[in-house]
Amino acid sequence: MLLVQAPGGIPVLTKGDDVAALITPALAALVWPDGTTGLAAGDVVVISSKIVSKAEGRMVAARDREDAITSQTVREVARRERADGTVLRIVENPLGLVMAAAGVDASNTPPGTVLLLPEDPDASARRIRRGLHARFGVNPGVLVTDTSGRPWRRGVADIAIGAAGVLVLEDLRGGVDGYGRPLTATVMAAADEVAAAAELVKGKAAGLPVAVVRGVARLVTDDDGPGARSLIRTPEEDLFRHGAD
Repeated sequence: MLLVQAPGGIPVLTKGDDVAALITPALAALVWPDGTTGLAAGDVVVISSKIVSKAEGRMVAARDREDAITSQTVREVARRERADGTVLRIVENPLGLVMAAAGVDASNTPPGTVLLLPEDPDASARRIRRGLHARFGVNPGVLVTDTSGRPWRRGVADIAIGAAGVLVLEDLRGGVDGYGRPLTATVMAAADEVAAAAELVKGKAAGLPVAVVRGVARLVTDDDGPGARSLIRTPEEDLFRHGAD
C-alpha cells in the first residue's frame, strides 16, 4: 500500500534556517491509518527545492529573470520566441540539469529578486536526512525536488534533483517479465516516480512544500547513496545532444 501525506503548518523559511528542525513539528504531527504518528523507518520525505533554496540563501537580486537565467546557463539546448515577445530557453544549468529557464524561479519572491536552485541538492538532502535522524531516531529517505518539463510531453512534473538514502534507479535487468522473458533494458527512475507521487499532495500554491511517502521501503537505503546526480545522463550517453547524428 502506498500512502502519501503533505503536512500543514510548515513556516516560511529564510536564509540560515535549519530545514530539518523547522519541518519536524509538522512531520511529528502526521497521523497514519494504523494509528502511528510521525516518521517510520522506510518513509521518504520529499521536500520542494524552493524552501531548501530559501534556507540556503539562494535568493539573489536580479535586474530581470533573463539575466539570472543567463548566469545559470552552461549550455543552451533550445530557444523559442513566444507570441508576446518573450523567449523560452531550455538550458543546461551548473547542476547538469536540462530545464526551462535553468530552474530559476521568480514566483513568490520579492520584486527584483529570483530564487536559484540549491547549489548542491544532494548535499542538502544528506544534511536534512541527518537532522531528521537526530530528531526521530529513524533514517528516512530524503528527496529534494523541482518541477520540470519533459521532452515530447505536455505539462510539468516533479523530479528528484537531490537525494539521500534513496535508491534513485531501480535496476530490473536480469529479472523476467510475466511471460518469463528476461528483462534486458528496464531501469526505473524510482526517485522521480516517488517525487511525482508526492507532488499529487504537495503544492506551493497550497503552502504544502513537504510530503511523506510511505510504502516504498524497498527504495530506502542505510547509506546516503550516490544521490540524484546519478540520474543525469553523461554526454556520452546522451543521444539527444547529437540529434540524428
